[in-house]
Amino acid sequence: MADLVGRRARPEVTAQAGGGAAWVKSERQLDRERRRRRAGVRSGSVAAASTVLCVAVVVAVVVTSPGWPRVHETFFNWGEFTGAFPDVLRGFWLNVRIFLIAEPVILVLGLLVALARGLRNPLFFPLRALAVAYTDVFRGIPTILLVYLVGFGLPALRLQGIPDSPAVLGGFALVLSYGAYVAEVFRAGIDSIHPSQRAAARSLGLSKTQSLRFVVLPQAVRRVVPPLLNDFASLQKDTALVAVLGPLEALRQAQIHSAANFNYTPYLATAVLFVALTVPMARFTDHLAVRAERRRAPGGGT
Repeated sequence: MADLVGRRARPEVTAQAGGGAAWVKSERQLDRERRRRRAGVRSGSVAAASTVLCVAVVVAVVVTSPGWPRVHETFFNWGEFTGAFPDVLRGFWLNVRIFLIAEPVILVLGLLVALARGLRNPLFFPLRALAVAYTDVFRGIPTILLVYLVGFGLPALRLQGIPDSPAVLGGFALVLSYGAYVAEVFRAGIDSIHPSQRAAARSLGLSKTQSLRFVVLPQAVRRVVPPLLNDFASLQKDTALVAVLGPLEALRQAQIHSAANFNYTPYLATAVLFVALTVPMARFTDHLAVRAERRRAPGGGT
């Protein structure tokens, strides 16, 4: 009996052609995997049922509320949605272009400011003080207020070379605002690298600049990718703030249609487009965060 139990508990080895051996899972291991699969199916079924129930309750409460007919007509009018969607989609392309142009500029600006804040030579104190002042001031000003200040203030100076395009001025304001946040993200990533990394690089004969370029920055950038993507998801949404300057982007198109027909459904069309772009970015950010956590775990690889 004990011999039978031992054979069931141990993985079995069977002979193969050519004298080799193949590993075969034991009955206990197979039974354990079957229980895990059943538990997974049961957990998924419970989660799906509870989700459907919660959604059904929320929908029932909203639909049976006294003001639902008026809300349905004002916010969920299918005719207004289809009528405004082409113009809103055309304006949304301007939001996407502002985002695609501003993003690399913000990355470069943020990295330069972060590096300037890390300068310790007394000769570069004015540059370091300027970087500190920039991050403090532009993180303290609300983004929409900064859009107003840049969009209406710069053209009022009447300086030669100042662009007069509202989209360009709005994008410049977003660069100034988000550059300060991204600079702090980069600085946090650089400071998170252990000093032993710099010491090891210097012991190999690298200069301070080479140590920063080849050892510190690659590790820091890899660590801050998830928070950077979060900032860029917020940047994509905040491109709608440019509407206060008048360019025909998605929110401005929705405002025009809403004012013409006294219906707010065009705003719903704008929200759908922004959600369709930001949700995949958020899920990709979560994926990168989980992968980074696995790498930092013992035995998780490099």
